[in-house]
Amino acid sequence: MLDQGTAPPATEPSAPKASGLSALTRRKPVDVLVAEGGQGEGGSLRRSLSMWQLTMISIGATLGTGIFVVLGDAVPQAGPAVTLAFVIAGLTALFSALSYAELAGSIPVAGSSYSYAYATMGELVAWVCGWCLVLEYGVSVAAVAVGWGEYLNELLNGTIGVTIPDALSSAPGEGGIINLPGLIVVLLAMVFLLGGARESARINTIMVVVKIAALVLFCAIGFMGFKSGNYSDFMPLGMAGVSAAGASLFFSYIGFDAASTAGEEAKNPQRDLPRAIMLSLIIVTALYVLVAGVAVGARNWKDFEGSEASLAGIMNDVSGHAFWGTLLAAGAVISIASVVLTVLYGQTRVLFAMSRDGLVPKVFGKVDRKTGTPRVNTVIVSVFCGLLASVIPLGKLVDATSIGTLFAFALVNIAVIVLRRTRPDMPRTFRVPLGWLFPVLGFLFCAYNMFSLDAITWIVFGVWMAVGLVFYFLYGMRRSRLATAEK
Repeated sequence: MLDQGTAPPATEPSAPKASGLSALTRRKPVDVLVAEGGQGEGGSLRRSLSMWQLTMISIGATLGTGIFVVLGDAVPQAGPAVTLAFVIAGLTALFSALSYAELAGSIPVAGSSYSYAYATMGELVAWVCGWCLVLEYGVSVAAVAVGWGEYLNELLNGTIGVTIPDALSSAPGEGGIINLPGLIVVLLAMVFLLGGARESARINTIMVVVKIAALVLFCAIGFMGFKSGNYSDFMPLGMAGVSAAGASLFFSYIGFDAASTAGEEAKNPQRDLPRAIMLSLIIVTALYVLVAGVAVGARNWKDFEGSEASLAGIMNDVSGHAFWGTLLAAGAVISIASVVLTVLYGQTRVLFAMSRDGLVPKVFGKVDRKTGTPRVNTVIVSVFCGLLASVIPLGKLVDATSIGTLFAFALVNIAVIVLRRTRPDMPRTFRVPLGWLFPVLGFLFCAYNMFSLDAITWIVFGVWMAVGLVFYFLYGMRRSRLATAEK
């Protein structure tokens, strides 16, 4: 049951009738957000997830392609200092995670940072945040799916000596016609999600255990080939290289906020969501730094350039046997699939919340009575992400995902400050320590990483936001439930 203490006093006014520019700043009261929890078109989401399952969702959405695939792209940028780049990206995630934990415990709803922005900064900012989340979750599903194909080929080569031809495993522009593995893994995740949140969470937990075991195995074997000389030139490309790598590696931390999208399906969201978010981030950061440190120690940083499935290659080189690399590839295939599953879950729940508010079509908010899931929403999002994964190269997807996420996280840090000013007496099951310091640092770190990304990424982001604003002004602004309530 929801803790009724999270609802604001009954004296909080409802949204006044707005017009012109004031319509863009209309806010959705916190008590309305909480009261609507789980409600959709034709049914309601089911509260079935424990703290353990929420933590596994968060780890499942975070721990995957960032270390299995993107590491190979980040090392040539930062050299051995890639470990420092992981720490920088992790600090950025930590400050934002603290803000997420406070808001998730106070406003336990499916919309994540979109809903937090709606309650604190108004409808236009909420739309912008939600549109960034669509970019974050939807595009990262595609990016992760692309990385999955690389390890699938490694597994197939090590077991049956056959690989999927480049024409069917690479995107156009990278020597292929279609990335078929990327499409397949998204559709498989869709099938699991259609079975229900609890069932999907159980499958994800098994996958998370496998992926952690695979990374621990890598560290054990990779350490045997550790050469301290590989760290002799620690920062060959300077701090600029570390910053660029850190901005790209922030992609590796995307997903810890997935637990916040499960706010309407958690058994005890006020207590469990903050704990799940913080615990998952600690576990993921420790594993990232450890694995990156061992990887660079076992292979000269210059040899990472152009390498695919780099961790499996390191295990093969160190052990002298293809068996260990094949075993890691099997673990990576399972673990990266769990990222697709959990991030796809988060995307559908954000769109579910936006649909309930009238900002996107009602079809995304329709709930199946039998499974308690937004089935049509899941199918539409899965097909879109699968098609995206089949035709777009990984590198372009990674940076586009990172900038959208950084922007959304920056807004979450601001939302904590705003809500403390406007609702200082609202009960909070978790509070960011040291007042406004950490939210401000979280915002600054996000801004720093955003400006470390290249101009092309900013252009893509600008086009994406322009498209989103056009959609909002032509559709969402007029169909918003707050707008229709004023008529």
